[in-house]
Amino acid sequence: MDTEKRFAILIDGDNISAEYIKTILDEISNKGIATYKRIYGDWTKPNLGKWKEILLEYSITPMQQYSYTVGKNATDSAMIIDAMDILYSGKVQGVCLATSDSDFTKLASRLRESGMEVIGMGEEKTPRPFVAACDEFKFVDKLSKKVEKVSTSHFDKSHKLACSENKDTNSLATNASKQKKVETSQTDIDTIRQTIVAVINDNSDDDGYMLVSDIGNIISKRYVDFDVRNFGHKKMVPFLDSLSLFEIKKIKDVDNKKHPNAQIAYIKLKD
Repeated sequence: MDTEKRFAILIDGDNISAEYIKTILDEISNKGIATYKRIYGDWTKPNLGKWKEILLEYSITPMQQYSYTVGKNATDSAMIIDAMDILYSGKVQGVCLATSDSDFTKLASRLRESGMEVIGMGEEKTPRPFVAACDEFKFVDKLSKKVEKVSTSHFDKSHKLACSENKDTNSLATNASKQKKVETSQTDIDTIRQTIVAVINDNSDDDGYMLVSDIGNIISKRYVDFDVRNFGHKKMVPFLDSLSLFEIKKIKDVDNKKHPNAQIAYIKLKD
């Protein structure tokens, strides 16, 4: 019997770039099966050209919504109506709302009230109220490999420029201004670090240790946008180790018959 969760993926075509589609689908595949894959927009306009090129490749159904008023996003109401129809159909257990638009905040809250798991996906510019309204939120520009490569290349070039002795003070100042931090609703590393310390103090055993897996579960519940990949790590242990505040020990998991070399990680504050 199929026990995997079924998800509906609803994409705001006016608000999400086509370059993120693989990231969106990959993230949902980690959670379950995508039974609905729909994208909303006015397909008579040229701005959705990139999306048209990949719809067949990823089996995404385009939903036509004409723009009734110039300068207004017409996709919102269509997505909201479809989301509620899908909710009442009872055919899925979760909905992925792929958008950076805070207008979907109420929709996310309403779906959660009905027991639906809501996964939000958008860029760092996504307003905090929408991020907080979801069970989980993924920053697609952080997770996208393409964006990561571009960011790395940009940093390398900027670093070389800043270190060059042939550049005058004005050039360095101009370069610094270009590297100003982009406004983001992502929970910052200092907040995560302080929360981890508090969680360990409140939940550790008599020796000061607690399970790393428990840390991950608690942090994910408190900050729905938390993902170690946002901070350049693939796993929880390397992320915690990078904070330089904790002592981590690993013990062989004797109960894991499927993976005899598996280990259980514990963490405590350094003395």
